[in-house]
Amino acid sequence: MRKAGICLMIVASMISVSYAQSTKKGYPKESTKKNLNAAERLRPIDMETLKSALGMEGQEKDGQFKVTIPQNDLDVVVDGFKIIPPMGLGSWVAFGPTRGEPMIMGDVVVTEKDLKPVQQEVIRQGLTVTGIHNHFVRNEPNVMYMHIGGRGNEEKLAKSVKAIFDMVAEIRGANPSKPESPKVENTLDTAMIDSILGYKGTMNNGVYKITIGRPDIDLREDGAPVSTFLGFNTWASWQGTPEKAAVAGDFTMTADEVEPVIQALVENGIEVVAVHNHMVHESPRIFFLHYWGIEQAEKLAMGLRAALNKTGVKKNKKP
Repeated sequence: MRKAGICLMIVASMISVSYAQSTKKGYPKESTKKNLNAAERLRPIDMETLKSALGMEGQEKDGQFKVTIPQNDLDVVVDGFKIIPPMGLGSWVAFGPTRGEPMIMGDVVVTEKDLKPVQQEVIRQGLTVTGIHNHFVRNEPNVMYMHIGGRGNEEKLAKSVKAIFDMVAEIRGANPSKPESPKVENTLDTAMIDSILGYKGTMNNGVYKITIGRPDIDLREDGAPVSTFLGFNTWASWQGTPEKAAVAGDFTMTADEVEPVIQALVENGIEVVAVHNHMVHESPRIFFLHYWGIEQAEKLAMGLRAALNKTGVKKNKKP
């Protein structure tokens, strides 16, 4: 009886400690620490081999590598607003480390003429098409976005990505990034937008873009972490005037956030133009939403903030 009583006391003590840890302020930080420890076990990418085989300039961050190709050759207009690369008209592929061979995640802008041959090239290279969708409606000409994924050694993966971008250039007759970067009008009060959304952005050829990560979610693809740099983010790109602004962007959402985010956007006059996936083996399951809005800039910002409030994205006190 005495031994049984001691066992019960030990169990009760363990439950009490566990409950206290799970409810006390700061507990999520312990979870983050565990995630960082897991990330440390990832095999680093051989950057020299990757860059040599790819033959393209890119950006390196935290052991990841990304190439971006602005689609300067496409003259796209939506509701009278010219869509330039910072407004969501750029192809990109990011390379991330895993516990084995590197993985890629990417988004390739294709025209109706590009779609079929680029799909075929993705399959020929042993990669996967993980999503095809639109960013806009009423866009002239029509453009689509093809998400790709895959794993492989650095040389093979880099050559596969290069082959896909080469196919796009072959069909278009030139490198999409070669023409001069176009510019658009922007007289927006960006400080006001920052204040409402709680985040700061950057100006690029007349487009003001704000990118917001999701540090509240430990997203994994096949067990490897997916960062903001790899495309796991919410963003908003702005152009126009205070009286008539245009905003386009992407929301990242858990399954429970999809309905309230859509409702908040629609109720605030912002058009939801696509709901889709970027990945196929992610955990937890993540949905992406593209939106388009034309209205007074302050009203658009308030509408986006209302939608952000339906997600785990908190407002920074000092943007």
